[in-house]
Amino acid sequence: MDMVRHLRARVGAVPRAFARREARQFLHAAKTCRTAQTRTLIDLLALNGGSRFSRDHRLDGVRTVSQFRRRLPVADYEYFRPYIDEVKAGRTDSLLGAKNRLLMFSLTSGTTSQSKYIPITERFLSDYRSGWQIWGIQAIDAHPGINSRHILQLSSDYDLFRTPGGTPCGNISGLVAACQKRIVRTMYSVPGVVSKIRDSDAKLYTAMRLAIADPHIGMVMTANPSTLIQLAKLADSRKEDLIRDIADGTLSLAENVPGEVREALRHKISCRGQERARELEAIVDRAGSLLPKDFWPEMQLLAIWTGGSAGAYLSTLKRYFGEIPVRDHGLSASEGRMTIPVADHSPDGILDVTSHFFEFLPEEEYGREDALVLEAHELQEGRNYYILLTTSSGLYRYNIFDVVRCTGFYHSTPMIEFLHKGAHIANVTGEKISESQVVHAVRSVIDEMRLTLSHFTVSPVWGDPPRYQLLVERGDVGVPVGDSLAQRVDERLKALNCEYKEKRATGRLAPMKWMPLPDGTWTVFSKNRRKNSGGSLEQYKHPCLVPDLEFGSKLFIEMAAVGMSALPENSTGDAPAILTLPDAQREAARRAAG
Repeated sequence: MDMVRHLRARVGAVPRAFARREARQFLHAAKTCRTAQTRTLIDLLALNGGSRFSRDHRLDGVRTVSQFRRRLPVADYEYFRPYIDEVKAGRTDSLLGAKNRLLMFSLTSGTTSQSKYIPITERFLSDYRSGWQIWGIQAIDAHPGINSRHILQLSSDYDLFRTPGGTPCGNISGLVAACQKRIVRTMYSVPGVVSKIRDSDAKLYTAMRLAIADPHIGMVMTANPSTLIQLAKLADSRKEDLIRDIADGTLSLAENVPGEVREALRHKISCRGQERARELEAIVDRAGSLLPKDFWPEMQLLAIWTGGSAGAYLSTLKRYFGEIPVRDHGLSASEGRMTIPVADHSPDGILDVTSHFFEFLPEEEYGREDALVLEAHELQEGRNYYILLTTSSGLYRYNIFDVVRCTGFYHSTPMIEFLHKGAHIANVTGEKISESQVVHAVRSVIDEMRLTLSHFTVSPVWGDPPRYQLLVERGDVGVPVGDSLAQRVDERLKALNCEYKEKRATGRLAPMKWMPLPDGTWTVFSKNRRKNSGGSLEQYKHPCLVPDLEFGSKLFIEMAAVGMSALPENSTGDAPAILTLPDAQREAARRAAG
């Protein structure tokens, strides 16, 4: 193994040198934010010049930011949908320039049941990969031990299906994996072909079957930290199967793995790992469990989202992965990469001023017709903004509905931290609770109470007066603990949100209550959401705050439909909100429950 590590370190010296040069160029450009952003805007307009969208909006020939703003409104996806529908049908010149070749559509799960199709072009992919290279070299230089170890990264298929025009649709992570050079692929314990497994349980098991067999994992990467928790739980719950498969050179769930994937993995799977199996058995004998902190002793770094609702999982991660450095991926979405973090244990990053053109709408002015839209260099530290993107994919002044905070500056370029989706604000009586406030409140309380939660959601419930409920699976907390948890979160929210405190003090909001859910509720919930939206497992973001007053009722109906009881008989939690539903919905719930 030492010889392999030495060889990989030598072979990787050239691409690392190239990545360092890219990082230096980016950091140099970030010193002069306004200049870099103006240049980026002009390049993007020229790239897609001549398209029907560009002609319709008189963008050809625009040379200044003010001209650009006069030509276009701030817009959401619906504004671009007619043009994107034409691109899906094969008429790429509706939105893209002649030299901006379309590669695929990235599907976003979004906040509705209808998927959005984001064009991914050669320029977009190049910028996306460049951002990752800059991020990666900074992380590797901070943790040089990664150089000689392997990486666990999960990706999703970029070719789930084709549009009428023949363009692949899926997840950009799969396209990036497919484009990796052969030497780079040797660094990854789980081959990209695993993304072709459609069954989510089989995919996760296969990934862990391959990854646990490798004791030399140095970095674990995936977008959502909840995925890592899911993997860790799977490793422990299926430890006997995994150890037996590793020893025998088999794959227990082969029946749910497509034939072409089995064939591609045949060599890696069929190698018997009896020595590794004995190591794993010894871990189980010693610790009574099989957790990543024990079976991957060479881990150097976890690479995940840490901002917004993702931060709620960090304390739980330590239970499974131990005390290990964590570095945020950066604020990114199907629509584009927005920040590049340069330090561990921090959710903020430098705005990616060389890939997209950014504008910012102050949070307090959102919805006003005369709202002041700012350029990146005009931000103020400590203030919150909606971020707007103009990208090489043909999106202009695109409102992604992400609320971010400016945490400081790298020279003249702002450092940005993701807070929450703008849609994730609950406002029943004027309290305007944000998802980031909910995450902060619950996270701090569960740390104090030394609890670990798989998932949680806070949602409002109508009543006289209305209140908020904390939905947690009953297996995560017992009855008295659940009641105490809700009370303490209620108190913490009052400290974080003066409007919530005032509404509680005046009786316009009742105290928060705990709503226990049957174990497995969130697994069913996430599967249904991904099935309806077309989003991937890695893209899925569990909502920690849902503003819908009927969320609890709808969740009860959804669980009843699969035979899950909403409350245990001896629970002291509130009765399901089905009791307040109209007759027709109550009857539908009863029928679903059988």
